[in-house]
Amino acid sequence: MPLGVFDSGIGGLTVVQALRRAFPKRDILYVGDTARVPYGNKSAETVEGYSREIIAFLKGKGVDRIVAACNTASALAVKKIGNSGGVPLHGMIESGVRAALRAGGEDPVGVIGTSATIASGAYQIALAQGRPGLRVVAQATPLFVPLVEEGWLEHEVTEKVAREYLQPFIGERVGVCVLACTHYPLLKGVIQRVLGEGVRLVDSSEACAESLRESESGIVEKGELRIYLTDEPGPFLGRVESFLGKGAVGSIERIHLTQG
Repeated sequence: MPLGVFDSGIGGLTVVQALRRAFPKRDILYVGDTARVPYGNKSAETVEGYSREIIAFLKGKGVDRIVAACNTASALAVKKIGNSGGVPLHGMIESGVRAALRAGGEDPVGVIGTSATIASGAYQIALAQGRPGLRVVAQATPLFVPLVEEGWLEHEVTEKVAREYLQPFIGERVGVCVLACTHYPLLKGVIQRVLGEGVRLVDSSEACAESLRESESGIVEKGELRIYLTDEPGPFLGRVESFLGKGAVGSIERIHLTQG
């Protein structure tokens, strides 16, 4: 039975990459909701509705568990949906927070994410509960998602945007920065340059894969990756192959979702 993964666009491929490293024999079905990206500027009700549609689709494809490879969906929908979709549902927040607390010392922790993720307070609350008294600096960085979707990973515009967004972290001398959006690991180079080498970046994608490693065993699949998109693929395949490697994708198909 394959593993289901979904995100609003291409950002969830960072989770796919981490999962493929952790479970090279695991078949993965990935849904990128490219027709409705980004999720970060939408209401909780809308994100929950989108998530339920995708979960119903993946369940129909026979997955045995689903990873919401989207921090906005994790913050606004995962806890509410729980296992009501009929299969175990995993979000990004708990594993990302655990990784941040392991990486950090006494310095403040920075969190960057979409407007909806930051406004939800999910990371801030979980970090404060995990280490009372911890100084948490949260910053919404909504322009990062369209920049990644555009493929501007090392563009001068991206670096200028990053310097504007991350200035408060420099002033607060954060020791750890949580990349609370699965698009953001694709901007690690820019973010690290802006913050400096002394700041540890916590990749929620890698943290999620590590947390799942403990619950996976006895996999005898082929390691095939099948991708489903809600809009025309366009340059998507080229971006996937540049990120995951040529021949990494078994198939790409456009789908039409209905309410689950």
